Amino acid sequence: MMRTTRLLAAAAAVSLGGCSFFSFLPFVDEPADDSKEGQPTPLEDFEAEAVIDLQWRSKVGRGLGRKSLRLVPTVIADRVFAADGYGRVVAFDRFSGTSVWSASVGKPDGIPFYRFWDRRDPSFVTGGVGAGEGTVLLGTMRGEVIALDAADGSELWRRKMSSEVLSAPVGGDGVVMAQTSDGRLVALEADDGSTRWAFDNQVPLLTLRGTATPVIGPGLVFAGFGDGSIKAVVTETGAPIWEHRVMLPEGRTELERLVDVDGTPLLVAERGALYAVSYQGRLKALRVQDGNLLWEMPASSFLDLAAGYGQVYFVSDDDIVTAVQQGSATVAWTQEALKNRKLTSPVAFGNYVLVGDEEGYLHVLAQSDGRFVARRKLGSGLRTRMIEADSIVYVLGNNGTLEAMEIRRRG
Repeated sequence: MMRTTRLLAAAAAVSLGGCSFFSFLPFVDEPADDSKEGQPTPLEDFEAEAVIDLQWRSKVGRGLGRKSLRLVPTVIADRVFAADGYGRVVAFDRFSGTSVWSASVGKPDGIPFYRFWDRRDPSFVTGGVGAGEGTVLLGTMRGEVIALDAADGSELWRRKMSSEVLSAPVGGDGVVMAQTSDGRLVALEADDGSTRWAFDNQVPLLTLRGTATPVIGPGLVFAGFGDGSIKAVVTETGAPIWEHRVMLPEGRTELERLVDVDGTPLLVAERGALYAVSYQGRLKALRVQDGNLLWEMPASSFLDLAAGYGQVYFVSDDDIVTAVQQGSATVAWTQEALKNRKLTSPVAFGNYVLVGDEEGYLHVLAQSDGRFVARRKLGSGLRTRMIEADSIVYVLGNNGTLEAMEIRRRG
């Protein structure tokens, strides 16, 4: 998913075009020391307690491009599926890394050869990789949901939506759920992609560029929206069951009023709880059956949540990793040593919490107290959440390299 706004991008462009652009001139002062406040925190050495072993490495197309895409791989049975931003989808044997099949879901929009100065990125796959009902699912900037047969990569169906599909569609209970950038939650029939129902939600004037992936639970679908709300609807009919505002917009400017729920809600069925976090807002635990509040705490994040060790893990918008008790708003630990390193969403398994960063480092933290236990530099920057299956971690780099890693205790 892409998490920037046009307004924020414009502000960044103005900044780049300002004093720093002319800093080579002798009469232009160097930036003040406080300009380093938002710089990535330098990494410090630690005593490694675990080792990250590479099992295999394979290439997926041309990579993720320059649009801050986060195309998370997915595992079905003995295969792992990954996509690039330009329409290539590849199925690998997840134990050996051998390519089983590859498919193309379309071609990038062409840029005339004579416009060599045009650096627009023609990537168009923006939502993926989803799975369910024996299919591999993708969403595109062109407003399409595409279903491929997981067995051989053949296209089963393709349906046009009302706007861009910026998060992975997901299948279950005979439907494929997709969320569009104009606030629609759409249920498509898994067998042919025809529309079962559509649920509309009003989109604020300004939102982060991204949407949460819907979560399919027993008989219900849970979805987060740009207005800071979580909604539960019946999978079969689309009838709304409950709505909860994770955060109400506050402030005088549109930027201050951004409260998107862009991180995928986290369903912990054994607790009967749904966890959700908003940008510039709150982390909340909600009761699944009625959306009533169980607990809340201040938080700001646009990334997915993770769970393990009786805790919920989130990465804040300034890249602080925090562990919170699932049953209360008690903070178990925080890890600030990765601040401003542009982290991925966390993934938790075994005794570990994993995050990657923009420079390509894979960081392994202990679930118990957040201390560093391992680190490895990969060949490319990371912004896509990792996935784990049978203690093997699959990491997709920005350059399209998919790596399978095993974490083992040292000694």
